[in-house]
Amino acid sequence: PGLQVLLSPAQVQGEAAPASIVEAIERVEQDGRAQLLILSRGGGASEDLACFNDERVIRAIANCAIPVLTGIGHQRDESLADLVADRSAHTPTAAAEQAVPELASLIAEHQKRQSALHNAAAEILATSRHQLQRLQERLQRLPLDRQLQQEKKDIAQKRQRLIQASSQRFQQAAQQCQFLQQKLATLDPNNVLKRGYAVVRSQDGTIARSARNLVPGDELNIQFSEGQVKVKVIRNW
Repeated sequence: PGLQVLLSPAQVQGEAAPASIVEAIERVEQDGRAQLLILSRGGGASEDLACFNDERVIRAIANCAIPVLTGIGHQRDESLADLVADRSAHTPTAAAEQAVPELASLIAEHQKRQSALHNAAAEILATSRHQLQRLQERLQRLPLDRQLQQEKKDIAQKRQRLIQASSQRFQQAAQQCQFLQQKLATLDPNNVLKRGYAVVRSQDGTIARSARNLVPGDELNIQFSEGQVKVKVIRNW
């Protein structure tokens, strides 16, 4: 199960925007597949964002059965929708970053699972050796004419339980590893670019994360899934 995105378009400016936003939220709820709803739009003038202060939109967010994450406007903008949402981000990009786990955390979790699998296997083997050694010592001390068959039966039962427990743990660990591998594939930078995202870098190669750190005249390199372009900042806001 990788990352899946369900789009529910809506008008986000003008008189019809509040009703359109409410309908978009209700569509996502009725669909039933989404685990998180991101309500976002780019920046604009205060009057352009007025629909996100509308009572109908606020009630729809408050009554939504799905957790709502808002990413509206620029960092300086804040609406009533941001205040009533389960969580808010300053921009649509920041909202997406909060919704998707970081690649590094997935790698660390994957390594942690691998280490846990190794430790569990080592613990099972050590326990089985200890149990077998104890049984062997008991066999040596007890009369073999009566105890041998019982001890063999006990060993067989313990061995079967050990095999079942080991098989179950290995299966669970393998499923978890497969799940993490699929998540890693979903967050592969090339796959992210293919979904329509782009990486914006300054001339020194660092990633440009905010427009407020740029000034007119700055040259930027924009990397797409296929090729790159060089642009110059005309203005920022």
